[in-house]
Amino acid sequence: MEKHLGLEALGWRNQAHLATIALNCQEPEKMKASLVLSLLGYLVVPSGAAIMGRCVVAKKLRDGGLDHFEGYSLANWVCLAYFESKFNPTAVYENLQRDYTGYGLFQIPNRDWCDTGKNRCHMSCSALLNPDLKKTIECVKKIVKDKEGLGAWPSWSLNCQYSDTLERWLDGCRL
Repeated sequence: MEKHLGLEALGWRNQAHLATIALNCQEPEKMKASLVLSLLGYLVVPSGAAIMGRCVVAKKLRDGGLDHFEGYSLANWVCLAYFESKFNPTAVYENLQRDYTGYGLFQIPNRDWCDTGKNRCHMSCSALLNPDLKKTIECVKKIVKDKEGLGAWPSWSLNCQYSDTLERWLDGCRL
């Protein structure tokens, strides 16, 4: 669901910025153009539409064959997706400490798994950002077959592996 904000919701700093632009323009024509461009810039904000609901993620992962893949329940996969990207299939985050960029729902590291690294999944990193999750699922299946399994993701080990409430990730989902 998309949410559009009016000027009053933008906060005082953005309104002050608009006022500064208007004051800096000496000529009325430049002032109008500057104000219109600024307003358009604030109204064209990134949409939260890429964020998926928990049950949508669960269904796509199940349909992609991840339920009990390599012995990991669907709840493990949904938990991992939440802690890696907050269910954002288009997320791209740089991990400066570990020197890689993570892509997509599972923050798949470019260093080993996509085209800007060793490319063990044989795909472009941008393919991991598609909300249909097909390439993402194809790649995580390869990652999980490695000796570490889901342990390849520290966030799974920390937040999901020993959780006694893991099944709550599927509560209310009609799968």
